[in-house]
Amino acid sequence: MQTARKTPDSAPDFRHVEGWIFDLDNTLYPARADLFGQIDRRMAAFIGNYFGVDMTEAGRIQKTYYSEHGTTLNGLMTEHGIDPEDYLNFVHDIDLSPLAPDESLCAAIARLPGKRIVFTNGCGGHAARVLEKLSLGAHFDAVWDIRKSAFKPKPDPETYRAMLSANGIAPASAAMFEDVARNLVPAHGLGMTTVWLKNGSEWSKQGPEHPKADPSHIHYEIEDLAEFLHAIRI
Repeated sequence: MQTARKTPDSAPDFRHVEGWIFDLDNTLYPARADLFGQIDRRMAAFIGNYFGVDMTEAGRIQKTYYSEHGTTLNGLMTEHGIDPEDYLNFVHDIDLSPLAPDESLCAAIARLPGKRIVFTNGCGGHAARVLEKLSLGAHFDAVWDIRKSAFKPKPDPETYRAMLSANGIAPASAAMFEDVARNLVPAHGLGMTTVWLKNGSEWSKQGPEHPKADPSHIHYEIEDLAEFLHAIRI
């Protein structure tokens, strides 16, 4: 694992990259915005209404499904056959006022050559609203959301292959940026350059126990996405 430095002779070399794959939540905006806290409460409320249980039990069910199925939605679909649209519309009906454009990040992403893709386990509508709020919508070529993934969430390797193929991106010429380290394991396995945004968020540590990420799966570990993107060689 390498750490980016600002000096030109040690700047990370990304000149091979033609496809830039970014996670959305807690990656393209700071984790301190706590949108996931809102989504978490909405998920528990949905489960509470669906099963007729209190919020404590709803939270337990939610975390169990997230851990066992990769996303709470995947667990609800697999175990109970719920309509995913009802769930997605409900849980993503959140307040985006904590978000604001980051001019440095906008400029950093705008300078990247090739295709720029948002790859999220959330829905496309949520992604579009977030990107608009961040003034990033015009800088991305596509959003690959949970619907396009056929509701097979990251870190399902099949979803990564489908996303790359649909966008005409060879794994060896792709770089993936994520705050959830385990989601970089399949990317590394396919030959992508992997960048872990270590933001300290509790949300980034939750979810399935497997796959387990270790330093061999992560090419670069960073704390500031804009700073890193401005520093790399392209």
